[in-house]
Amino acid sequence: MTEPRDMFDITGKTIAITGGAGVLCAAMARELARRGAKICVIDYDALRANQVVQAIEAEGGFAIPVQANVLDVNEINEAFNCAVQTLGHIDVLVNGAGGNKKEATCNLETTFFQLSPDAVRWVFDLNCMGTILPSQVFGRHMAERGQGNIVNISSMTAFRPLTNVTAYGAAKAAVSNFTQWLSTYMCQRHSKDIRVNAIAPGFFLTEQNRFLLTDQKTGELTPRGSTILSHTPMGRFGQPDDLLGTLVYLISDASKFLTGVVIPVDGGFNAYSGV
Repeated sequence: MTEPRDMFDITGKTIAITGGAGVLCAAMARELARRGAKICVIDYDALRANQVVQAIEAEGGFAIPVQANVLDVNEINEAFNCAVQTLGHIDVLVNGAGGNKKEATCNLETTFFQLSPDAVRWVFDLNCMGTILPSQVFGRHMAERGQGNIVNISSMTAFRPLTNVTAYGAAKAAVSNFTQWLSTYMCQRHSKDIRVNAIAPGFFLTEQNRFLLTDQKTGELTPRGSTILSHTPMGRFGQPDDLLGTLVYLISDASKFLTGVVIPVDGGFNAYSGV
């Protein structure tokens, strides 16, 4: 039996993170490297991916940068080959690539009926297909090895539709559904030692949602931002470090009998009815 002090140990695990240069995923990459994991930082922005790797190396960790578009299967395959060539195999895939854009978001000036189909498709594809395609490539490797771990990034809007974020909400709901589907498929068709789970962050100030939560000119909370905080029992937005404990839990033996779940990390938002 694993001793309790060892349950959260991830030393030596090889971990690929898509969207690894983003605010939240960069924090994940650095923390996992601090804990002894070897990281492949996958991002479409090569410069930022290199910066994350340099930060990890400066702290004594091991990481490699790989440029790839998660919507291009050929580039994902190239990223996978690069990761395996350097790391030997992949234990964990974190599907962190995602985001939203103004053109796919309703506001006082733009109604649902005016949303750009191209913008809606871009947001849906980035979040949903950007999770499915890497899972196919890296998941095949895990199926062949008979072991592995996939962690997807869902959202609060997957639990309850949030106003305005039309495409993003639909895509993240799909990610949660896909997480449950893939967890069952992997166990039944390939190996009981392949787990698939997801984290659903609450409200974090990132480049994708800052325009919804704070005023661009003053930095003050928008009415939406104020409403969110009033419905968050802990009374604050999340910080990148708030996700790290749950992530370590999901990729360590501490959660070895856990698959197909979506864990909210939201300061209580999902638990609060508003009264």
